[in-house]
Amino acid sequence: MSDSPRYRFAPSPTGFFHVGGARTALYNWALTLRTGGTFVLRIEDTDESRNSPEWTQGIIDALAWLGIDSSHPQFEGPYFQSHNADLHVKAAHRLYEQGNAYWCDLTGEQIQERAKASGKQGYDGYSRDRGLEPGPGRVLRFRVPEGATVVNDLVRGRVEFANDTIEDFVLLRGNGTPMFLLANVVDDIEMNITTVVRAEEHLPNTPKQQLIWDALGVTPPVWAHVPVLVNEQRKKLSKRRDKVALEQYRSEGILPDAMVNYLMTLGWAPAGDEEIVPWQRIVDEFRLEDVNHSPAFFDIKKLNAFNGDYIRAMSLDAFIDACQPFFADAPWPTQRFNADVFKKMAPLLQTRVVTLSEVPAMVDFMFIENPVIDEDAWAKTMSSDFAADVLRDFAASVETCEWNHDSLKALLEAWTESRGLKLGKTQAPIRVAITGRTVGPPLFESIEVLGRDETVRRLQSALNRLA
Repeated sequence: MSDSPRYRFAPSPTGFFHVGGARTALYNWALTLRTGGTFVLRIEDTDESRNSPEWTQGIIDALAWLGIDSSHPQFEGPYFQSHNADLHVKAAHRLYEQGNAYWCDLTGEQIQERAKASGKQGYDGYSRDRGLEPGPGRVLRFRVPEGATVVNDLVRGRVEFANDTIEDFVLLRGNGTPMFLLANVVDDIEMNITTVVRAEEHLPNTPKQQLIWDALGVTPPVWAHVPVLVNEQRKKLSKRRDKVALEQYRSEGILPDAMVNYLMTLGWAPAGDEEIVPWQRIVDEFRLEDVNHSPAFFDIKKLNAFNGDYIRAMSLDAFIDACQPFFADAPWPTQRFNADVFKKMAPLLQTRVVTLSEVPAMVDFMFIENPVIDEDAWAKTMSSDFAADVLRDFAASVETCEWNHDSLKALLEAWTESRGLKLGKTQAPIRVAITGRTVGPPLFESIEVLGRDETVRRLQSALNRLA
């Protein structure tokens, strides 16, 4: 074993990067930084039918986005499990030679028939003492000893598994390729992994893997199985049912710092009442012994709240820079975008959005010649008996008033008060005429940025449509 801690993150490149995997990676990374250890990225790519180079690159890119940087001196990899196939097979044959494994020629159908006849599920150890030699189609099975296997887990405590509940599991398939359980152990031994932090769903595999470690004469690593993530129905997050892809949250404008902070609080919390804390404090305080073993609720609303707080904490320049990628598919012609106008609008948006992807839709009316009218909003706001009057009178007033948002607001407030109305009612037709919608950034500040001539033009256009 290594003198310094060695942690590993071992994802399979079979799809988008799961938020649960991201949380596991961050747990390992925080421990690596606090203990001065090493973070090993190992791509478990032995399932050739499901693997893709794009998914592998997606893992690397996602980790970098989270701040797990491959250029960091405490980062190793990526390594690929498929490159160690010879070591896996060699270890399997060693187990056979030691008497820890044997060959079995039963087919899946024969195992089912025997199970049906005996009334017991699974493989019954039929080939244990038949003394079979290697042959085509024969699998190599591990000979599970009598007794019990105890897994000492930093999160779940002492977990004991009766060995008579563990069937003699397969190490090598009938085609000679190694099974995941064996490959995983051999790779961890080869890479001197000292601590395995992974999801709770792997706990049932752990006694089998610990038996392999023992049979190979190597001390097993420290185990830590962290709680699974569940949705609001308290069901395990599923790719088929839930929004679990880290890439999707990134594309929606979740900030990496917000995602990191939020994921680290799923199953663990920093000291005190604060949940939004800097990364360095998380590194300093995080301990596996403090991780809760209960399932952790992945609450998208709470993640958005975290993100909103992080957005508001950004400098204005940083916020403006962060918004730029989301303008690539904006609904306005590129040539109409005005960086100075957006800079004036940015403070109004920064206090209101919870994801960066909301920004283009909140500011598009500034860069489109004629705002796209929400017809439902038009029907609702322009049907009032005062809509035409407020548009006409406000248009006339703004042609000569002092041009700032306070003066604009005062004009409408005076008009509203003189008619015994409420400001929320009278500004609705003006907002729809200016922006096309009933919701958006502060109205009078937006009008100030839009400019006198364009404001009057849009008000008049709305009046013409009403007429």
